[in-house]
Order: sequence, then C-alpha cells, then structure tokens
Amino acid sequence: MKENETEETMSTWISRNNLSWYHKLCINVLKAGPIPRHVAFIMDGNRRYATKENVATRLGHSKGFDKLSQTLLWCQEIGIKEVTVYAFSIENFGRSPEEVETLMSLASDKFEKLLEEVDKLHENGLCIRIIGNLILIPEELRARIAQAVLLTKDNDKAFLNIAFAYTSRDEITNSFQVINDGVHAKEIDEHDISEYLINKCMYSGKSTKPDILIRTSGEVRFSDFLLWQTWNTNVIFHKVLWPDFTIWHLLACVFYYQMYYAHQTRIENEFGFEHRDDKNEKVEFFLKNLESKRMKQLETYASYLTQNVSN
Repeated sequence: MKENETEETMSTWISRNNLSWYHKLCINVLKAGPIPRHVAFIMDGNRRYATKENVATRLGHSKGFDKLSQTLLWCQEIGIKEVTVYAFSIENFGRSPEEVETLMSLASDKFEKLLEEVDKLHENGLCIRIIGNLILIPEELRARIAQAVLLTKDNDKAFLNIAFAYTSRDEITNSFQVINDGVHAKEIDEHDISEYLINKCMYSGKSTKPDILIRTSGEVRFSDFLLWQTWNTNVIFHKVLWPDFTIWHLLACVFYYQMYYAHQTRIENEFGFEHRDDKNEKVEFFLKNLESKRMKQLETYASYLTQNVSN
C-alpha cells in the first residue's frame, strides 16, 4: 500500500470475534493454567512500520490503533480483565509539531468514535480509564477523553487504562504533591504516608499491578512507563513492530507468565504492600475525597464540548 492510498481504519473499538478454531483451542489449553489479570503494553514501532510499508506516518499510527482494538478482543477471549497501554508519553511532545498534531488529531477522532459506540462499551462492560496529565493536551481531546471516562466509570467487566500525556516521573511527582497538599490541609497526618497511600494517589491508583509488561519493536527499555507499578512484573521485549503483533505473540507471553507464576506469586505475597496493614479510616476518607475531586475535574473538562455545541 502506497502513501497516497486510502486510509483503512477499523470502524469500531470493539472488534468482532473472528478467531479460528485453532486459536480458541490454544486459548482453552492455556486456560488450564493461571491467567494474568492485568497486561500492560508499550505499543512501539508504529513509525517504523510506516517506513517499512512505505506509507504516511499517520497510517502507521492508525494501524497501531487497529492493533489495539484487535488485541483487546484477544485479551477478552483469554480472560485478561485489565489492559494498560502507553498511548502518548509527555516526552512525545518533543517530536515535530506536525507529528504531535497528527497524533492529537488521530486520538481525537478515535475518542469521538468511542463516544458514538458507548452502548457497545456498556454491553461489554468496558471501563475506560485515563492515566496521565490531561492539562497538557488540547481542550477538545481532553473533553472527549473525560466524557469517555465518565460514561464508562461504572462498568466493571473489563478495564482499559490509556496512558496519555504520561510518564512515571510525572505520575509519582503528582502523587507526592497530592499527599503534601493533604497533609497541609490536615486531611491526613504525616504518619499516614505509606506505600499504600502513595500507590492509591497515583493516576493509576484504581488499577491492579500489571502481571506482564510487553514492549514491541525490539527496544529494551521502559521509557518511563509504570516504573512504580512494575516492581514484580514479568517484562517481555518483542522484536515485532506493534502493528505486526499477533495473537501468537500474546499467547507466548501468557505461557511465559505461567512458567514463572509460582515465583511471582511468592514475591507478591511476601512483599506486596497491598497486603500490609497500613490502611486506616482517615486515609480511606482522604482517598474517597480525592476520587470525588478527580471526577469533578473530569466533569469540568467534559463540559467544554457541551459549551461549544450550545455556542
């Protein structure tokens, strides 16, 4: 396909089940063992895919979105309940203005499509969460993202966490700022500060810890993604470019997880702070208020679309 050919995109966020019998057979065999609850993806290689296929960079990113839609279906079939994807790093703002504008425009188009399909999201019980510093992105995209989060917040069958305008450094810094503000406002005390509290104040505070982190394209680095959360995570680096990622790559990752499941579980039970007794009523009340403030902020962001439609 050449650069000037028509762009092909999937019409929906929820793909149709087109798995073959042998795919389903392999999935059923894997289901005899432990299945990861949460898988995180660094979806790398869209630009190199575009270069390889001699198409525009936008088409490479669009193919990357299509692959995400397909991968969500595979995860659903396997029984993986939560997926986190690295969609846009804060560092990506350092790319050329043309590429940043393309990525923002593409993201806005995809979230607009998602909002048109919210009934399907409810039917599938999919909850959309955004982790990242939304103040950094354009108002219209921010509003669509906020609407997607608010409209699906009560769904609980599956969870898609989209890291947008995100880095771990920013997330950890924000968590400490939230805690610092809480101490100064006397909502919590200094002795309430713990790993549990820090974790719950993260953008990703409502999520579980990833069981597997998969990075495509052959790059062997974390790129400032989920550094706090992946302290006991199986990390797998694939050479395949993200748009070329297949169900066989995913099934191999699940099998790898199963081989090391006993060891990973032992470490989790011994050192996981979720199992520690560092919760108290004051902390839980603080966290409940924090969630309420964040929801109200999303409502403010979402109102941008309503105001512009009325005008």
